Amino acid sequence: MAGTFLKKLKRGLFMTHTEFIEKVGETFQRTGPIEPQHVDRLEEALIAADAGVGLATRLADDLRRQVRSGAITSAAELRPAIRRTLVELLDGADRGGRPAGGRPRVTLVVGVNGTGKTTTVAKIAKRRKEAGVTVILAAADTFRAAAVDQLMVWAKRVDVPVIHQREGADPAAVVFDAIAAARSRGIDEVLVDTAGRLHTRANLMKELEKVKGVAAREVAGAPHEVLLVLDATTGSNGIAQAQQFGATAGVDGVVLTKLDGTAKGGVVLAIAETLKLPVRWVGVGEGIDDLLPFDREEFVDSLLEIEA
Repeated sequence: MAGTFLKKLKRGLFMTHTEFIEKVGETFQRTGPIEPQHVDRLEEALIAADAGVGLATRLADDLRRQVRSGAITSAAELRPAIRRTLVELLDGADRGGRPAGGRPRVTLVVGVNGTGKTTTVAKIAKRRKEAGVTVILAAADTFRAAAVDQLMVWAKRVDVPVIHQREGADPAAVVFDAIAAARSRGIDEVLVDTAGRLHTRANLMKELEKVKGVAAREVAGAPHEVLLVLDATTGSNGIAQAQQFGATAGVDGVVLTKLDGTAKGGVVLAIAETLKLPVRWVGVGEGIDDLLPFDREEFVDSLLEIEA
């Protein structure tokens, strides 16, 4: 799996990696002393990759301090230093999972419209099945026309059952039915596809709270994970939106979709810095197998062109 991740991630990060290395590749390849402009270029590259001005400046200032203190004495030491810093940043955002709680495990997948949330639910289901976990899907997006049909098409591809009701039905009722079905069939996990919503839509956020409340009432510790789906191509705009959405929804981790369609892969770093959330999955293509469990070290190595 690790080799597959690295190969697909490098393909998905091609634009980001190319732009990043164009800015700092010469610096990384130098063997002489480090100059101020080398750190400046790295800072510019991080900003261009959508890591965020604040994060890029903080990382660059830390490198400058290491240079002044003698901890970094040559350009050759710059790449290992930035690698350590970026891996530590991503490690620090990982809160770990919630306690196991009761069964079935309930995972809510939330986010704004257009992020690829429904297809992501099915792709996660496929990954769960590959790990030996039995899954049932709850079609709790009863707000959007044809959302249930879309989920059912994907569910058929990955051969998992779907619990659904009519369009406009109460999403919490769908979740209740899905949990009951999972119990009766001995299924391990309920994956809930919720309606796309903005944090500014008070009625939809209240609806999401009701869904969470029903899950908590039916299963100890539920929901056991809340995943926020973000579109990597929206860059810093998506981060700003998700910052408020995540606080309201009680998010545990991020699924970053369309990473292959942007030259701004540094958004992964911005998520860790700004949202203080771990990236759990990344989408690097439209295929059913193009959702990958996120590997922090391999992501950084792909960005910095370091062979595993």
